[in-house]
Amino acid sequence: MDRVKELVLGCQMLFTAFGALVLVPILTGLDPNVAFLGAGLGTLLFQMVTKRSVPVFLGSSFAFIPAMIFGIKTWGIPATLSGLFASGLVYVLISGLLKIKGNEFLHKLLPPIVTAPIIMLIGLLLAPVAVNMAIGKTGDASVILFPFWVAGAMAIPTLIVTASLSIWGSGFLRLASILCGLVVGYTIALFMGHVDFSNVSSAAWFALPKITTPELNWSAIFYIVPIALAPAIEHFGDIMAISQVTGKDYLKDPGVHRTLLGDGLATMLSSFLGGPPNTTYSEVTGAVALTKAFNPKIMTYAALVAIAFSFFGKMGAILSTIPTPVIGGLLILLFGNIIVIGLNLLVKAQVDLDCPKSMVILGVMLICGVGGMVIETQGFALRGVSLASFLGVSLNLTIKK
Repeated sequence: MDRVKELVLGCQMLFTAFGALVLVPILTGLDPNVAFLGAGLGTLLFQMVTKRSVPVFLGSSFAFIPAMIFGIKTWGIPATLSGLFASGLVYVLISGLLKIKGNEFLHKLLPPIVTAPIIMLIGLLLAPVAVNMAIGKTGDASVILFPFWVAGAMAIPTLIVTASLSIWGSGFLRLASILCGLVVGYTIALFMGHVDFSNVSSAAWFALPKITTPELNWSAIFYIVPIALAPAIEHFGDIMAISQVTGKDYLKDPGVHRTLLGDGLATMLSSFLGGPPNTTYSEVTGAVALTKAFNPKIMTYAALVAIAFSFFGKMGAILSTIPTPVIGGLLILLFGNIIVIGLNLLVKAQVDLDCPKSMVILGVMLICGVGGMVIETQGFALRGVSLASFLGVSLNLTIKK
């Protein structure tokens, strides 16, 4: 009976993470089934590294979306996967430094004045993608898929329902606000006749996930790797949050160096299979707080169910039927939240924005990142979040107060 209860709770945890988990592969062009496989196997690997002591579930990371969209368009999926694999390796290296030098080393190298604009830029650079999709275009605005008013009829209710539940919803509805908004938008699109099921009938019920292995590309690696700095910092917050929920200090036992190592190895595994990078999911932490289900074995069941989903051949075909404006309605809120998270980090850290050093770092990072500046040499180029990260770290280390 206990196992059945844990299995049900595990399914609920996966259901809570479902909406965010599948959005990343849908947006970037990766296979959703492989994303499920990577999330499931990554969670199990994380549990092995942390001795199954932390009740977290690893899912697709939003932080890498702009780099993945650009990378896949520029170099292709295999080359982009090499950059994602290298990002996981960066996590592993940082975890080793934390083991040797302690947590203060990372805080000194990447204080809030550097990490906050990195997080903000992720949302700012994604803003055009969200708006374009919400008004009926492709993410890069190259093709008009739906008339403006038709797209709005699908995107606006999706946005309203998701935002309303995230503000006023209670219990599970609040945790599953993304999924609820997706269901409402999809239902409206269905009644409007804008859902195409032609590919679903031809898809197999059971099929092996379409594994894609990385292909070494140094340009993709140099472009994507700096973005790993932001999720590495965010990992601290996630582990602190789940520690507060359970009443256990996971920063000390098993140690943040172990949890970050598990996150890095899971990201390397997922990208090696052709999936997106992994990260600890705040939605699942909220579900743990709500249900008081602190047993890490529950996440084991969630991971096993995710792996089982990856062999459901029709899953990817069904997800591909979601109209672009429905996804766009969700993304306006989700990408906006990323910007707010960065702003909130500045507020919580009480960063003095009247300080000339802070003004210079924040201003230079945001303008160069949003403005499209590129530093290019033979073999690689720095732009967007990667350029801003390089500038932020350099300015912070060289400018004295």
